[in-house]
Amino acid sequence: MTDHARISAPRRSLGPNVAGWLLVSPLALVLSAFLVLPVIMIVVVSFWGTTEFSIYPAFQFDNYAFLFGSEVTYRVFLNTFKYAVITWALTLGIGFTVAYFLAFHVRTQTWQIALFLLCTIPFLTSNIIRMISWIPFLGREGIANSALLSWGMIDAPLDWLLFSDFSVILAFVHLYTLFMVVPIFNTMMRIDRSLIEAANDAGASGWQTLAFVIVPLTKPGIMIGTIFVVTLVMGDFITVRFMSGSQSANVGRLISNDIALLQYPSASATAVVLLVVVLVVIGTLLRFVDIRREL
Repeated sequence: MTDHARISAPRRSLGPNVAGWLLVSPLALVLSAFLVLPVIMIVVVSFWGTTEFSIYPAFQFDNYAFLFGSEVTYRVFLNTFKYAVITWALTLGIGFTVAYFLAFHVRTQTWQIALFLLCTIPFLTSNIIRMISWIPFLGREGIANSALLSWGMIDAPLDWLLFSDFSVILAFVHLYTLFMVVPIFNTMMRIDRSLIEAANDAGASGWQTLAFVIVPLTKPGIMIGTIFVVTLVMGDFITVRFMSGSQSANVGRLISNDIALLQYPSASATAVVLLVVVLVVIGTLLRFVDIRREL
């Protein structure tokens, strides 16, 4: 073949489907190695058997039978849902208020960025440090009880401030509110301001504009924040352990206890059930709004 023929020969390009698969294959390999395979291993181990000193490969439903046959399981899952729902409601209220203030009441972009970064400063430290910092504040001899006693508002220290459901939920709200603020703020910044002006021109009050214009347009951000907060709370176990003084438990704590006792099949079965529950919750939330526009 002459040089002229080689030059004039048409170049063959890969089809769009092949090129797409080649581009996505590195990420697919990483996700398969570090996400899919570990989940598969957890599912496999959940069917294994245990003795007093070891575990052995098998295919049996003893772990699931024990899990669903125990009353403790239902109490722990109910406690987990309680923490998730209360934390979600509080973080939604705080997150929506903060995001609304930053998006609609702070006029300049410079101040918006500055105040937003100010909200993120506490989250630059470790979660454990921020969580444990509440212990000296809420204790019987802590700052909160000392202040209330000095103001004459109480006659004796309040025991329920620390090592209780109150302290657990307070720590959850402190740790995860930012995960609600960020997506809601991002969604609010995309709202066309002419829609709000149109609502005002039509005679809508501030509450009507909020309820019928801003909140519906902010639903994708609310759902993204909800997914973050609910999944984080349902999988957390360190916060419940420290802030409840080991007097309360959630599913994450149940899994942690099984691992500490080297009961890996039982821990795997609990993890699989928790994963299914979380996926069902996320799937239910995604049916209410299409968040793909925000991703």
